[in-house]
Amino acid sequence: MKNLVTSLRVVFVSVLLAVAVTAGAYAADRPILSGADCIKCHSAAPADIAANGGAHKTSVGCQDCHAGHPPSVKKIIPACSQCHSGKAHYNLSSCMRCHNNPHTPKIIKLANNITDECLTCHTEQVVKLKQVKSKHSNLACSFCHNVHGKIPLCTQCHKPHSTDMVATECKKCHQAHMPTAVFMTPDTPNKMCASCHKRAFEKLAGSDARHKNVLCVTCHKDKHKTIPSCQSCHGVPHPASMMSRFTKCGDCHSVAHKLNHWEPGTLKTGDKEAPIPLPKKGAKKK
Repeated sequence: MKNLVTSLRVVFVSVLLAVAVTAGAYAADRPILSGADCIKCHSAAPADIAANGGAHKTSVGCQDCHAGHPPSVKKIIPACSQCHSGKAHYNLSSCMRCHNNPHTPKIIKLANNITDECLTCHTEQVVKLKQVKSKHSNLACSFCHNVHGKIPLCTQCHKPHSTDMVATECKKCHQAHMPTAVFMTPDTPNKMCASCHKRAFEKLAGSDARHKNVLCVTCHKDKHKTIPSCQSCHGVPHPASMMSRFTKCGDCHSVAHKLNHWEPGTLKTGDKEAPIPLPKKGAKKK
């Protein structure tokens, strides 16, 4: 019996050695897969890479990411951090929230609730959103930018101020990331102001004074809704005795948008004196 057990052990060990030798020989002779072999079964991924692969097309091959093939290798989907590191953006936990297809890495489609991922690269924009609070400050970045790199038209959400205003004109006064801080370029046409300030524009357009030929932004340039002093352009044009009696330019010149135009009975001779009744149009002088 003892001899039988010994014989069986010898046979078992011999079989194991034969299997090991055969497996080693097979492994040594097994061909290494190439990218050309991958295409034979996987048609979609190579087509995506060929069309929009970016660096995944020019600098990376299939085997650089997929080190092996089932059944010999089970985990064939690599982590992005295997290659991408060294920036805050690469420390994000869920790359696939934006880069939906790793074979077309720069075709980025975003859900409506993405912000943190954007902030790892676009820091200037978030500073503006925080400094000047508006309804835009409470929106996720991808609410407007649902495709990476897309700059939407303002009219996608907002109605224009006037019927003749087009979407490209919005940025003449508004910045998307701080929309309530109205900014006007030196060449902003008066019609842009007229879309909100209709009454002032109509007075200016109907005036016969030289202000008619001046752009609104010339006077209201420092900040939206700023009302400049007349002296900022005209200095002190009258003697001190007159200026002390008429402390406001409007006492004699009416409003800046329609200078020297007074309705009868409204011209003042000073704050403490009664208005001078002006003659009606067509009345004969005595």
